[in-house]
Amino acid sequence: MSNNLSISATELIHNLKITCQIPTVVESIAKQKVIADSATQAGIVVEDEELQQEGDRLRFAKKLVKAAETWTWLKKHHLTLDDFEELAYQNVLAQKLAHHLFASKVEPLFYQNQLEYVTAVTYEVILDDWDLALELFFAVQELEVTFQEIAREYISDPDLRRNGGFMGTKRRTDFRPEIAAAVFAGSPPGIIKPVTTPKGVHLIWVEEIIKPKLDEQLHEKIVMELFDSWLKQQTEQIEITTQLDKFVDSANSEKVLHPV
Repeated sequence: MSNNLSISATELIHNLKITCQIPTVVESIAKQKVIADSATQAGIVVEDEELQQEGDRLRFAKKLVKAAETWTWLKKHHLTLDDFEELAYQNVLAQKLAHHLFASKVEPLFYQNQLEYVTAVTYEVILDDWDLALELFFAVQELEVTFQEIAREYISDPDLRRNGGFMGTKRRTDFRPEIAAAVFAGSPPGIIKPVTTPKGVHLIWVEEIIKPKLDEQLHEKIVMELFDSWLKQQTEQIEITTQLDKFVDSANSEKVLHPV
């Protein structure tokens, strides 16, 4: 077999179809169109300096320090420099539109829903046996064993085991309801009584409960959450048709699909 392989645009589109990726691509295009139209209506303009800053941010995020690394990345993703600039432009446009629509709504929303932004730092071990989980729970309370020792013994995933079962910093909505109720009712640092879910019996150490503070990072996070929700609603209200639709309809009219 030759070492050279040529793939046509038709083959690319066909692969997207048979791997069921077309809806994702179509949704992405629809969102770009909604953003562009809404930004135009709002009179939003992207300045050259903003474009340069976003380009620098993208290169930093993708660790493209040297020119050669940038060219290699562009080639891998079949992008030109103009395409890269368009990517930066789309990012800046979306960010500016998001702030235009929702920046003023963040503060009142935050203070009305502060409990939603409380976070917890937790460690977790999931067991199959309730009796064992309860035994380990009391052992930790009696200082007979540490949670880290339990994690090293009962966690099979190597990376998670090395981190002692560290689950990061999560908001209330990031937990299952039954787990959230127990986690945020505790008095950290300490272990909470085992909680059973379909995944198993959760043994959880709550390191810290962090009260929310509306800093720049959280402000930006809320803006983008509101924007993503708005953008999803906008695209759901649009009836989207594509050039592929007529080919699909034609092919379906010539075949009879039999249920399995």
